[in-house]
Amino acid sequence: MNLFYFLKGLVIGFSVAAPVGPIGILCINRTLSKGRLHGFVSGLGAATADALYGCIAAFGLTFITTFLLTQKIWLQLIGGLFLCYLGVQTFRSQPAEHAAAAKGEGLLRSYTSVLFLTVTNPMTILFFIGVFSGVGISKSAFDVASALTMVAGVFLGSACWWLSLSFAISLARSKFTNNSLIWVNHISGAVVLTFGIFALYKLL
Repeated sequence: MNLFYFLKGLVIGFSVAAPVGPIGILCINRTLSKGRLHGFVSGLGAATADALYGCIAAFGLTFITTFLLTQKIWLQLIGGLFLCYLGVQTFRSQPAEHAAAAKGEGLLRSYTSVLFLTVTNPMTILFFIGVFSGVGISKSAFDVASALTMVAGVFLGSACWWLSLSFAISLARSKFTNNSLIWVNHISGAVVLTFGIFALYKLL
């Protein structure tokens, strides 16, 4: 039964991560500009946030869910502003001739920035509440093992997507000239900035 929940978690995690939104654009851009590892580690930030929200949904932590949803406006404001900041930063960044060295500080920044950006989208928790309820995860104590197994599947499914994406994009990196990478930064930055402006517009 736990294997069943784990496999379901894999599918859910992969499905949540796959749609290309601002997180996907950032990870693609970082893979092209900084290398495969930076792109993958950025994706792990999103996978961690997905697992965190999955835990909240699976264990029925209603006080956290209520807090996140009541603070939705502030979280959306912070997330929108942060998206705008990342968009401008990406637009203005200059591509490196070679993939950046995978240093701890740079990797940590890549990870935490996407983790923060994903956490500031509390509507994700509603998705997990609906999905976990649909597959029979309850709040009772005897379901703890199943819930943890499914959350682990969500994390690994999401991580598999980001690993696949960063690996695929890195294979194409050598085909990009410096001018091409400049345009990639401009387009990526503009798209991420647009997502940020749209998030702020929805607050009006």
